[in-house]
Amino acid sequence: MQNGRRLAFDYGDVRIGVAVSDRDSILATPVETLLTKREDLWDRIFDLLAEYEPVRLYVGRPVHLSGNESDSTAKAESFAQELRERFDIQVTMIDERLSTVSAQRSMREAGRTARDSKNAIDQAAAVGILEMAMDLEKSKAHRDSRE
Repeated sequence: MQNGRRLAFDYGDVRIGVAVSDRDSILATPVETLLTKREDLWDRIFDLLAEYEPVRLYVGRPVHLSGNESDSTAKAESFAQELRERFDIQVTMIDERLSTVSAQRSMREAGRTARDSKNAIDQAAAVGILEMAMDLEKSKAHRDSRE
């Protein structure tokens, strides 16, 4: 597994949650929530890439529990494609079926309402996406080392 930070994005029509890993890809940490319609969105993403110097980017791929694609799937894939075109870094889509649901449940269990926690939920969903991605990378590296 390549050493270096990773960034994950939980893309939404209104907000984009962002999370980052440490250089050893052990810990995923929330970074911030970006506003999708903000004029300087791509400048802010550029700043995040310059600050964290990630070796890989992940974007959550929202699909229905059945696995069928939705309108949100196409929007997230379009965002991922825009990242690929603007920045010279590998971008991978990660199935995020339960990341937002899990983040909402965690906030509720912590006594926070969804309305009061929208930014935190988006960031927690990005953390979930990043954790899934790092687990997949580690399991692939483990399989490859055994072959």
